[in-house]
Amino acid sequence: MQPFLTAIDAILPATDAERLIHGRGGLLPGCEHLCLDWFPPALLLTSFRELSADDLSTLQQGLAQRFATLGLPLNLVYQYRAGGQTKTELLQGELPDAHVVSENGRQFYVHLMRGQNHGLFLDMRNGRQWVADNAQYQKVLNMFAYTCAFSVAALSGGADEVVNIDMAKGALSIGKQNHMLNELASGARFLGHDIFKSWGKLKKLGPYDLLIADPPSNQKGSFVATKDYVRLLRRLPELLNDGAKVLLCLNAPELGREFLMQQVADAAPQLTFIEQIANPAVFADVDVERALKVLVYRYQAADISVDKAG
Repeated sequence: MQPFLTAIDAILPATDAERLIHGRGGLLPGCEHLCLDWFPPALLLTSFRELSADDLSTLQQGLAQRFATLGLPLNLVYQYRAGGQTKTELLQGELPDAHVVSENGRQFYVHLMRGQNHGLFLDMRNGRQWVADNAQYQKVLNMFAYTCAFSVAALSGGADEVVNIDMAKGALSIGKQNHMLNELASGARFLGHDIFKSWGKLKKLGPYDLLIADPPSNQKGSFVATKDYVRLLRRLPELLNDGAKVLLCLNAPELGREFLMQQVADAAPQLTFIEQIANPAVFADVDVERALKVLVYRYQAADISVDKAG
């Protein structure tokens, strides 16, 4: 645990929400189970292995000393996660009643004390900024929208319209609040439906100039990447304008970039790979294939013209 304690001595929390220490990346030997996130004004310490009372106390003391040096109050949440088991507790300080964090000038509600997902996935920061930079005058489809952070980025970047769809109506409700928080009172639709069961509605609302697919990697009853990504890809062209950009995301450590690229090649050859968006530097991993994959494609409609001379 010493490498993690050493890293604590160097943290410099900024104004925006961010990951501060990414033990999961394997660059801090023996600390692969630990991560530290900054959701101002609170720290979230996450362990994917149960910590002893002594180890947890040592980490808390290290954080308290660092924040005292920085002249900042310590508001510390600890979450233990293993499989389906989650235990969350406020170890020190307090949390805002309405917890709002910022990222690149945009604001989002987060909730650290309930569930494993807190309202904003910090590793997708660069993906959201890419959307903001590429959304002007675009009609956008945000699949698996969760709390609609991509939608907020798109509309703040000048998108004409965003259609958000997700089965989790509670998450979409927070998404609506995120839009109001950013004074984006119009331009967004929110559909609390299963994507595959609502394909006809999505087609009717399309076609789209920019499509974002950021599905869960293994969520039974919703989406399992190994069997459902290919189903999604086969049908994506039905939703797209010629020349549309497609942002495909995969966050499954056991599935590398080649898995997704091969799925695209097999199921949607009309999509041409453009680039991979780099993850924030703090998410560096000893094995890049384990990290979040965010790939940009462009759709080219098939040429169905008939040779009249033939």
